[in-house]
Amino acid sequence: MSGARVPRAPALTGAAPAHVEIERWLVAAIGRRELGAGDRLPPEAELAARIGVSRMTLRQALGRLEARGVITRRPGRQGGTFVAEPRIDVELTGWAGFTAELRRAHVRAGARVVVARTVPAPPDVAAALSLARGETVHEVARVRSAQRRPVALERSWFPAGVLPGLLDHRLTGSLYALLHKEFGHAPATAEEFVDPVAADAEAAALLDVAVGRPLLRVERTAFTAAGLAVEHAHDLFRTDRVRLHVRSEVAPG
Repeated sequence: MSGARVPRAPALTGAAPAHVEIERWLVAAIGRRELGAGDRLPPEAELAARIGVSRMTLRQALGRLEARGVITRRPGRQGGTFVAEPRIDVELTGWAGFTAELRRAHVRAGARVVVARTVPAPPDVAAALSLARGETVHEVARVRSAQRRPVALERSWFPAGVLPGLLDHRLTGSLYALLHKEFGHAPATAEEFVDPVAADAEAAALLDVAVGRPLLRVERTAFTAAGLAVEHAHDLFRTDRVRLHVRSEVAPG
């Protein structure tokens, strides 16, 4: 990273509070790629003087941006205010798949398989997939990355009786496309639950975060158009890299 960067100072119009205009200006500058992830902003006194506001007003804007995850502030000699890595919006409603979501965000996606085995279905998985006790499932766990940095740990279970030979196929691409193309069981709907969890030792190591770091867990069961359950999954997302997006329709009346 080079020295501090800042685009041309904004001309404050007074159409909104000064800290709001500063906030919008910096977000727009990042959107135009005048500032990129890792760029350091000038010291507060210098930046406030360039814009023509008090340090208190600037700090209010920076505080709001930090709360939104747009910037990060680091203490110490090598510290300062930096543009944060952008968070990736992953849409739950009408979920197109992680790779497709990253493609929309113009981010390079990757997948690393860490588990691929056939095992007896754990009780919760058997219940979700409507399997009898002792039936087997294919367990596939993958670390998903964006720009070669881990952002999610996906762990899925697939009914082995319905999908024989699944593990013989390439597992680093879209698993839903694989289910459709090779087995004729394309997921059409999914039921999902979201809750916060703390990273255990395994997740922390795979996602490159500290043990106990907050993560978002999405528990999902996917069904074909005929209602056949073909996947049960527990996905863990880094909250500093991913933001879950839900689109809702409001019924009239």
